[in-house]
Amino acid sequence: MARYRSAVCKLCRRESTKLFLKGDRCYTEKCAVEKRAYAPGERAQGRRGKLSEYGTQLREKQKLRRTYGVLERQFQAYFDRATRTQGITGEVLLQLLERRLDNVVFRMGFAPSRPAARQLVRHGHIRVNGRKVNIPSYRLRPGEVITVKEKSHQLPVVQEAMKGAEMRPKVSYLDVDRNKLEGTFLSIPGRADIPTPVQEQLIVELYSK
Repeated sequence: MARYRSAVCKLCRRESTKLFLKGDRCYTEKCAVEKRAYAPGERAQGRRGKLSEYGTQLREKQKLRRTYGVLERQFQAYFDRATRTQGITGEVLLQLLERRLDNVVFRMGFAPSRPAARQLVRHGHIRVNGRKVNIPSYRLRPGEVITVKEKSHQLPVVQEAMKGAEMRPKVSYLDVDRNKLEGTFLSIPGRADIPTPVQEQLIVELYSK
């Protein structure tokens, strides 16, 4: 599967906000957005003017897509599913992204970032209800239990994540026991329970054109 291989800090600077792609570094003064809060590229500083309506909507879509690490076609599929699901389209879109296994592994604090969580899942270190699931986009259902494989507890990436877990925001739809490296997906989150700073209605407007 294709994936982004360049410097991820450029993505945060392009969106002028923290996408938390570098783990705990994003919570420190070393964060690239803290140092250079302008888009990457030669003469980018001070060059950016006021965005058009379309440009603003596009930036919100790119911000959300890059936050969760999904490609354009995959994001389109999530949006199409959201439009077919009962409820507010923008909120349903966020719920579908939050229910991804790699996102939940990150939210539970078992990985320092979503890219690291995706790698843990793909390499078979994560169990759902006791069975191996190596598909990062696996959509969790309420009541499912997520654990880190016992032999993987001492992995450096897991240990690093546990040290910085307290810095990350907690969400109410997860119940986590970090001593056991185990957690339960309690319920599908409402919009107020999702700490993703994005204006999802702008994305709906973009795709509705």
